[in-house]
Amino acid sequence: MKHAGNTQDASNTQGGPVLSKDGLPSWLGPVAQVAETVEPLQLSRFLPPANGTGRQSAVLILFGEGPRGPELLLMERAGTLRSHAGQPSFPGGALDPEDGDPATDGPLNAALREAEEETGLDPDGVQLFGVLPKLYIPVSRFVVTPVLGWWRRPTPVGVVDPGETARVFTVPVVDLTDPANRATTVHPSGFRGPAFLVESALVWGFTAGVIDKILHFAGWERPWDREKQVPLDWRA
Repeated sequence: MKHAGNTQDASNTQGGPVLSKDGLPSWLGPVAQVAETVEPLQLSRFLPPANGTGRQSAVLILFGEGPRGPELLLMERAGTLRSHAGQPSFPGGALDPEDGDPATDGPLNAALREAEEETGLDPDGVQLFGVLPKLYIPVSRFVVTPVLGWWRRPTPVGVVDPGETARVFTVPVVDLTDPANRATTVHPSGFRGPAFLVESALVWGFTAGVIDKILHFAGWERPWDREKQVPLDWRA
């Protein structure tokens, strides 16, 4: 995909993080392939405004190897935040000016910086290997670049600032692909989307949508009941 190649070239030139597939575990091969082949509309119907408006941001989709095999790093946002309060999400946030050009290495720098600030992650242990097309979250007007990473050298993670993060956790991919943990959420606005009931959390919205597409296009998805619905207040 063109934008991934541009990002790597810029990183090499400016001394920032570099995209590399060298030494990735074989099971991550299908995910790396998704980054090279997937089209924006295959990931979401919500794409960045053509006029360039929106807040540039990035998230880190970090794959690691846990006791039960491949896993994903997620966090639960603090319930006091103005946007997406209480939602499980990927680490990430808005680009700062010092992160660099939003069209090149800015999202890579922002994804690593935000992950460190939110979870205590050591960026030196992360190998970035791909970038997905920019997506859009209409409710918060974020233009999001999903950055793919391999947790090459795992380090301890946890809540850094309780005002931003309620908890940090990992989810085995085998649980994300388990049909028993999959459902559809219906937002009060009427929007329907995929959801995952994992690690005592309901993963929905943007994060669940991206996970759902990665599982599908990587060939990891298992048939699940799309008519099974779960309310957003499922704990009530």
